[in-house]
Amino acid sequence: MPDERQKAGEPLVTDSSIPIDLRNPGQVLACLGFLEAAELYCGNAEGWFNWRDASDTRFCLRTDVEANPFALVLDAITASDITCYAPCGYSEADEPGDAETCGIPGELLARPSILLSDSFPSGKGNPMELPIILKAAEQPALELSHWTDGSSRETFKLYSGNRSAFGIAKSMLSGTRHKPKRGQSIGDVKTKGVSQLWLEQRTALLEHPFDVVTPMGGSFNLDPRGAWTAIDAGYSPNAQKHQVAASPIVELFAAIGLEHARPYVYGVRKVQYVVWGCPLPAMMARPVMSGGIPALPHRRFGFELALSGKNKVVTFSEEEIVP
Repeated sequence: MPDERQKAGEPLVTDSSIPIDLRNPGQVLACLGFLEAAELYCGNAEGWFNWRDASDTRFCLRTDVEANPFALVLDAITASDITCYAPCGYSEADEPGDAETCGIPGELLARPSILLSDSFPSGKGNPMELPIILKAAEQPALELSHWTDGSSRETFKLYSGNRSAFGIAKSMLSGTRHKPKRGQSIGDVKTKGVSQLWLEQRTALLEHPFDVVTPMGGSFNLDPRGAWTAIDAGYSPNAQKHQVAASPIVELFAAIGLEHARPYVYGVRKVQYVVWGCPLPAMMARPVMSGGIPALPHRRFGFELALSGKNKVVTFSEEEIVP
């Protein structure tokens, strides 16, 4: 049956919400990522944080479509293919010779598709840092390039070494598999990505997407639950080939959230971010998260980027109370 507001010609407004840990910077960035994606896929999206109940803090999304916007976004993301893009004149001969050294998991030996662009964000196209595009059929393209956009803003690129943005995003979205055993056409699942979790745990992801964690390999280092340092852990999980459980949804959507906004970085790896308490479109939420509009109802949090080898990792934050 049509909604009464539709009969009256009024826009249909749908509010949906998910639980959020405000002390987890990756979850806050992922909320901004959901808002950005909802704006892209649904149109006219607004988002805000509701902390009136301290035991059930939530991130809310409002759109003018009838369906749950979180479901629409996850449907679009999990149906997407990932493509790299590079500046005109870029040659795959510039890439490392082995797919493994390019940060692409061994079971994904085929190189990523690479589009050449005359509006490439910056530089000559480091093969480890090529920006990527997520595109589902009949859906607008979603770019991820914050680590190489050439602006004066903090890049917030935390990963390093022989990992590429393509390899990380591919494993966060599609998971990874072991090499096929004899008689197998495809290897057993090694780690699960958003696509597998959406297929297997759809209800859980709609109710509490950030709480669904799974063992992961490499990541963007944005979920502090998967962060570690050798001193704190007492050993190196990487050296022992141990996997750490975290959320590929947090990792992927936090990267989306960083596309147009960055938390405020100051001092020696000190970081601040702001959450807001009233409905805002993505265009306004971006500067608010960075601390740019203090007149709005907000709360401010700070954390430190820890060092894990050559990588930086996000840690849990503490609220900064202004007297």
